[in-house]
Amino acid sequence: MLTQPPAEMQIRIDLAACLRLAAREGWCEGVANHFSAATSDDGRRFLVNPRWVHFSRVRASDLIEVDADDPATMDRPDAPDPSAWAIHSALHRHLPQARVALHMHPPYATALAALKDPTLRPIDQTTARFYNRLAYDLSFGGIAHGAEEGERIAQTIGRHRAVLMGNHGVTVLGDTVAEAWDALYHLERAARTMILAYSSGQPLAVMDDALAEATAAGWEVYKEAEVAHFTEMCRILDAEDPSYAE
Repeated sequence: MLTQPPAEMQIRIDLAACLRLAAREGWCEGVANHFSAATSDDGRRFLVNPRWVHFSRVRASDLIEVDADDPATMDRPDAPDPSAWAIHSALHRHLPQARVALHMHPPYATALAALKDPTLRPIDQTTARFYNRLAYDLSFGGIAHGAEEGERIAQTIGRHRAVLMGNHGVTVLGDTVAEAWDALYHLERAARTMILAYSSGQPLAVMDDALAEATAAGWEVYKEAEVAHFTEMCRILDAEDPSYAE
């Protein structure tokens, strides 16, 4: 039984739920990909999913806590996946908005990332949510085993809270697990709309800049819906298999 402050225990439970929900959506890629959440005030200590455990089986107690400034992390017997360490340690060291960081290769976002021009254009209200709010990392250097890959990704994200990673996937950031989950969900939805629209072969009806910005700003009115979305999904998990909270 873990004996941790209630706030940190809730972060563990929320992050485990987020991992289970990603599996439920069919976004997993084997035992790859990784989610993290800061536990310290400066964001440099963080939880991350254990190496090579399927998202659908991760429990709150399975999450490992690491320090972004500890070079010996990968020498630990419970060391995280090398790619998880490379990416997430850099995010938590450099980006104050990275309290929570979710990195995945979901089907539609990855398909969009595989295009020569992966721009997510504002063609409906969900794609417009990310108008001028999505970074693009088009310098894929292979599987992120080295520190330089994570450093570049963090630098590319800059002030943004989401990045489409060319030839790779996506990463979203949030102040809370609920906020990051909702962003990941809608980014994959937006990518699906984009890919389906492209597949029609018809010209895209792209919003003008003013409408796209107004639509993106309109999402901010619904911030409480992000929490409600995650809460509702956790209730579904509770009914199906509450073991994530153990």
